[in-house]
Amino acid sequence: MTWHITDNRADAVALRDIPEVPYAEFYAELDTRLADPRYHVAHYFALPDGDRMRFICLLLDDAEHRVLIASHTMDYYDEGVLPSLTARHPALHPFERDITERYGIRFDGMPWDKPLRFPADGYDRRSSIDNYPFYTMEGHSLHEVNVGPIHAGIIEPGAFRFICNGEQVLHLEIALGYQHRGVEAEFVRTENRLRQACLAESIAGDSAVAHATAFAAAVEKLTAARLPEALEIERALALELERMAMQIADTGALSMDVGYQLGQVACEALRTMTINTMQAWCGNRFGKGLLRPGGTDHPLDAETTEMIRRNVREIARRYDEVRHDLKSSPSLLARFEQCGTVPREEMLRIGGVGQAARASGVERDLRASHPWGCYATLLRHEPIVKRQGDVMARLMVRCREVLQSAACIDTLTARRAEIGFGTLPQSDYTTPLAPRSLAFGLVEGWRGETCHVVITDAAGHIAACRVKDPSLHNWMALALAVRGEGISDFPICNKSFNLSYCGHDL
Repeated sequence: MTWHITDNRADAVALRDIPEVPYAEFYAELDTRLADPRYHVAHYFALPDGDRMRFICLLLDDAEHRVLIASHTMDYYDEGVLPSLTARHPALHPFERDITERYGIRFDGMPWDKPLRFPADGYDRRSSIDNYPFYTMEGHSLHEVNVGPIHAGIIEPGAFRFICNGEQVLHLEIALGYQHRGVEAEFVRTENRLRQACLAESIAGDSAVAHATAFAAAVEKLTAARLPEALEIERALALELERMAMQIADTGALSMDVGYQLGQVACEALRTMTINTMQAWCGNRFGKGLLRPGGTDHPLDAETTEMIRRNVREIARRYDEVRHDLKSSPSLLARFEQCGTVPREEMLRIGGVGQAARASGVERDLRASHPWGCYATLLRHEPIVKRQGDVMARLMVRCREVLQSAACIDTLTARRAEIGFGTLPQSDYTTPLAPRSLAFGLVEGWRGETCHVVITDAAGHIAACRVKDPSLHNWMALALAVRGEGISDFPICNKSFNLSYCGHDL
């Protein structure tokens, strides 16, 4: 089978250059490649294209740093079914569910054929989140526990249904969709590129920089923009600052859940220091407004660069002390070790990404496997990988990544000062986009692999934007993690993943 082969640094691809193959050939080829752990799917979706439906797949070759793109088509009103790839490769489960939910296309033999997001414009208008078909089990010793969708505290809604034997969890099913806002459709409804950039950074509030970077990268490929090194450095700085802030916050949240107040208070203070550093740079603690296509409205100067470098060094020093305390706390170790384990084989099967996957021995990190910008030049990233796959492993990956990000920021700020502080290009909202083309932004955010695919029409307007937040795959990892555990351990398992409801729902 023929693929269009590109990488994470290349320009947009003309739609006519993406091969179209029969589904049988597509199925056989993808089935073979996904049996090799070096491959995984970044995105797979369907789009109406005239009187037909076009399916597009972005397959990542993690060994050769390649992105393989191919497609297959069917008549728009064809009521036939396609053999399900999910039956053999569960990592494709959310993609096939999404296609079915949007367009009514059926996949024969697909397990767990249930709604994914409950979009307002879904194919089956009778499908409602109020009648979600939860899985049930019969047995005298079994009982169900419902949690949500409204939770204690100011967090997003999601429904969790546990099937338990006493205190032991046998099965957890997670129903999402309460946060579906139709973000992807909004990218199409407006031609205002500033508004589109604002939409991107609003997809998941704690990943504003990651999503804004992914969208900006896709747009810049459609304009064939060439960014100066200084701007690439500043974008990498923003990504690593966001990573530090969120990983520190998760460390504190996990400490709080087991009553380790020293770790909680220390991390809350360090997280505040980190996001205040971001605010001092761009005026927003979460980096909103910082990432814009083609340029920046908040270029660094010598004073701000030195402030970032100084603050991050101090944060890393203090956080390292917290990390040593965490590793030597018997009560914390007793709760975290051998709790919520997801083996490497299962994580590969479901397509897990981010620090959750790396904690289970899956060496999957776009900064190393599909580098872009500074990660392809100045920074040579080495993923941090643990093998245990439990809550403690996920915490330790976070701890190490905070210190790793601090070291990256030290390198980046030094280089930024070295090349000087000349004028950087301002944000570009007017350069025409390449017509009838596809571009993608692939970014390793703090939660994991973030993907934006932008497709233009004949006039160069955005005809479709398809977004994948890393939570899309990792919710299933959470469901697997709690099997066999006591239901009282669910909060710490949940916190150890810290997934995004709105990032999943879009």
